[in-house]
Amino acid sequence: MKLPAGAEDFLGDCGWGECEIEEFSADAAFRQYYRLRRGTETRVLMYAPRPSERSEWFVALARHIKSFGLSAPTIHAERLPDGFILLEDLGELQYFSILPDRRDERLLYETATDVLVALHRVEMPANLGAVEIPRYDHARMIAEAGLLLDWHWPELMDGAPPESVRRSYEAAWQAVLPAAGYADDRLVQLDYHSPNLMWLPDRQAEARVGILDFQDAMRGPASYDLVSLLQDARRDVGVGIEADMLHRYLSALPSFDAGRFRASYAVMGTQRAARILGVFVRLWRRDGKPRYLQHLPRLWRQLDTNLEHPVLAPLRTWFDAHLPVEARRNLALEAV
Repeated sequence: MKLPAGAEDFLGDCGWGECEIEEFSADAAFRQYYRLRRGTETRVLMYAPRPSERSEWFVALARHIKSFGLSAPTIHAERLPDGFILLEDLGELQYFSILPDRRDERLLYETATDVLVALHRVEMPANLGAVEIPRYDHARMIAEAGLLLDWHWPELMDGAPPESVRRSYEAAWQAVLPAAGYADDRLVQLDYHSPNLMWLPDRQAEARVGILDFQDAMRGPASYDLVSLLQDARRDVGVGIEADMLHRYLSALPSFDAGRFRASYAVMGTQRAARILGVFVRLWRRDGKPRYLQHLPRLWRQLDTNLEHPVLAPLRTWFDAHLPVEARRNLALEAV
């Protein structure tokens, strides 16, 4: 197997020069992962080269998360200028893979919810050593929600949206985003959902959840990661689990104002659905990955459910006028 340049030297210096190597996941465009085996021992080699990837962030955030007694991967060795990190192997029991049988679905979601409770009891620092953690601000939220117009709208409306439509969309977001700002100084991992969570049954309490893919973390609304977990873009969460986990989360954080948190949850759920509705169409059109289109009906349902919250009235009016249900064709069928 051909490894990235410098990988063999790095592994040799780590004492892992003699091992079986298997490439097991390609994450983003510039990140690669390799599972290393030596007898009964395993490790993961992560290659995240600069300038496209931010290895320093991954290391700093992993250590921050582990300081709560949680299960981010242990960093065994690093050579950050070259993009190499030797990680603890958190196994192969990925939430997304083991949830379909629904046998332990409630337990898995309870434990993943408790992880967020542990992280959200305190504010997220603005800096972890030399690593600055940016704020998830309104400009970025609106730009991400704009992916719906950039990629999904043209497929439904046979052309780019008029500038007046884009302006009215952004104005609606400006009207509702203040409600998202409750407890907006917490860790936002951005992709805290079933593909990035591992089940570690031999550990205790919240440490049973292995946490991956947090290098894009920010400081922002506490509601975002809970929405990401409970309104999963790739799977239907069992009946009643979302409501029960919301109650579990808020009961464990009695200092939170439940009404304001739920309003923030609805706004961030809408923003996240709008963003991913754009991203999944982009993966089809730009990257040749039509499999993501199967998830679009679920995302539209999630968006419509969130729009029922009164605080989202300006956006609900916009969608009723510009992208009502009857305008939403099944793009998955068109991609066949």
